[in-house]
Amino acid sequence: MTDNSKTDRFAVSTWSLHRALGVTYPYRPGEEREPERRPTYGEGSVDLIDLPVALRDHGLSRLEICSFHLPTLSASYLAELSDAFVQAGVRVQTLLVEDGDLSNPETAARDAEWIASWIPIASALKAENMRVIAGKAQPTEEALARAEGHLRWLAQQAEGSGIRIVTENWFALLPGAREVNRLLGALDGKVGLNGDFGNWTGPGKYDELAQIMGKAELCHAKAHYGAGGMDAEDYRRCVELSEAAGYRGPYTLIYDSDFHPNEWNGIVEERDFIGKILG
Repeated sequence: MTDNSKTDRFAVSTWSLHRALGVTYPYRPGEEREPERRPTYGEGSVDLIDLPVALRDHGLSRLEICSFHLPTLSASYLAELSDAFVQAGVRVQTLLVEDGDLSNPETAARDAEWIASWIPIASALKAENMRVIAGKAQPTEEALARAEGHLRWLAQQAEGSGIRIVTENWFALLPGAREVNRLLGALDGKVGLNGDFGNWTGPGKYDELAQIMGKAELCHAKAHYGAGGMDAEDYRRCVELSEAAGYRGPYTLIYDSDFHPNEWNGIVEERDFIGKILG
């Protein structure tokens, strides 16, 4: 696939390579020290700083970085990592801030401050977006309003940084299209949407996704795998309904299975599958 207009529609999340990376660094609000290195998925076979060249070699030019894959937040490391992306011609599409809850009445203010502290980190990495968790509380009007206020404040903190704050149809606060659209509507374009195929399940999943994907700026395109391989029917329906809804952003390939022992094989399979649909 050499058409730049097509290749620009694909990205990869570091989550899709979590076994290759192996170790994690679980940053959490309320903890001042950088977390210790944890071999969560083993010792790994590659370092984060090696991924830009690996992406380039696989014909991909966009990466999303999970915050727990950053071994340190030191200015020197962030500059070195950013330079590795520039040298490889790979863009940091999104920094994924993987903790915090903007809907919890006891910790939301603290968590909002902590999430805001990642904006300079995203800027140092030359990330285009920063995905944050809207909330984990049940979707009461009070919880939705609380998350809305903190998301609006985060967008204000990001003004002038070049970083677009986006959230995702994820966790208990956003269980369906009604809640997602209510939150986005209240924010009036100040915060974007990262749609995710894998966060909703059940018979109503496709109708729900169809109601939000026209508003999405980014998309986590996760294929489900079973003993026989990819659930191609589900994956096709998700992509086709997204295109029909007007989604024209990049598909971030989320491979989260042990069907392919080599994670790159799963990533490439997902890319080629979507590529055929896009024509």
